Amino acid sequence: MIEFIVIVESGADARTATKLAERVLKEKLDWLDDDILQHCFQWTGLEEGTEFSCWSDIKKILISSGLKFPKYRGHHSKGVPLKADGAASIKILNLVRFLQKTRQIKAVIFIRDLDNQPERKEGIEQARSEHINKTPKLEIVIGAADPKREAWVLNGFIPSNQQEKQILEEIKNNLSFDPCIESHRLRATSEKEPERIRNVKVVVEQLTGKDMEREKQCWEETNLKHLRERGVDTGLTDYIQEVEKRLAAIILSE
Repeated sequence: MIEFIVIVESGADARTATKLAERVLKEKLDWLDDDILQHCFQWTGLEEGTEFSCWSDIKKILISSGLKFPKYRGHHSKGVPLKADGAASIKILNLVRFLQKTRQIKAVIFIRDLDNQPERKEGIEQARSEHINKTPKLEIVIGAADPKREAWVLNGFIPSNQQEKQILEEIKNNLSFDPCIESHRLRATSEKEPERIRNVKVVVEQLTGKDMEREKQCWEETNLKHLRERGVDTGLTDYIQEVEKRLAAIILSE
């Protein structure tokens, strides 16, 4: 079975990105349903038997592979300085190229929180440009959450009862903007006052009551049209478009 490699920061990121992608694919290909989907491809990590790989484990995975890869001194083949995550992404893609000899890997999905560092996405894009025309064919999908995955959760949050409506109104009044429509503005990194209210993780916890099932509804049930409209500034809309363009083409070609 063909594989789509998933590179993320956490299991929560993997669940969000893969479920969203499955929803987008089923919308794009009207004949695709859950039963067919499970026979089309599988989400995997770099190591066999895993469902995803974490950025924090990449160095360890590369060492354990036993392979020798070229050292990158901050530049790619065009002589342009590599941005953050550029070198790591190239190393990941080089490993995937080797793994393609024995595994049917057709795509790599890079999911990354920007954390106020837009150069992270630029670095991954540099790695993609380095590999995009090599053979065998490998699609490279980028999902860059600005500032974090939780911004995507807020894009999909719709109050389901009076209590949630009240909590959202209180947050809107404190912020002077709607955190679900403009979640990209929640850039605080501290969970202490006075910045706490502008921390995207804190706002998600307040709205969902730290209930993961409630959080999941935001990306599993909210209409994709709604997510596209709200996700323009958080990277969510771009990710949906990447899935439509790059992953759908693989399924159609199989």
